[in-house]
Amino acid sequence: MSRGVRGATTCTANDEKQMISNTKRLVEEMIEKNTIDPSDVSHVFISVTKDLTATFPAKALREIPGWTHVPVMCMAEIDVENSLSACIRIMMVVNTVKSQQEIKHIFHNEATKLRPDLIKGEMR
Repeated sequence: MSRGVRGATTCTANDEKQMISNTKRLVEEMIEKNTIDPSDVSHVFISVTKDLTATFPAKALREIPGWTHVPVMCMAEIDVENSLSACIRIMMVVNTVKSQQEIKHIFHNEATKLRPDLIKGEMR
């Protein structure tokens, strides 16, 4: 069964090192909390808001051992008025036996505002 694992984080500046660091930290927690093996990942979509242009956040996944061959694509998030700025969103599609209710979606920094119902008191 394929399941989507969501994650999101924000940055305080349009800075390559911060974008890579925040993305890597987010993905590593997504992996840990959902016991994800890279061989079980179909693909990963990463979107960024228009104010983050310093780098491709997908570079962060290449720093994680075993993730070299996982297909990753970056894209622009739609520009919605009054939406969260400096935001990196991830949709990781994995093969798993877990139910949708067992998937742990991860939100860091200001992105915790996106889905407080999924965080359930686990503010980061």
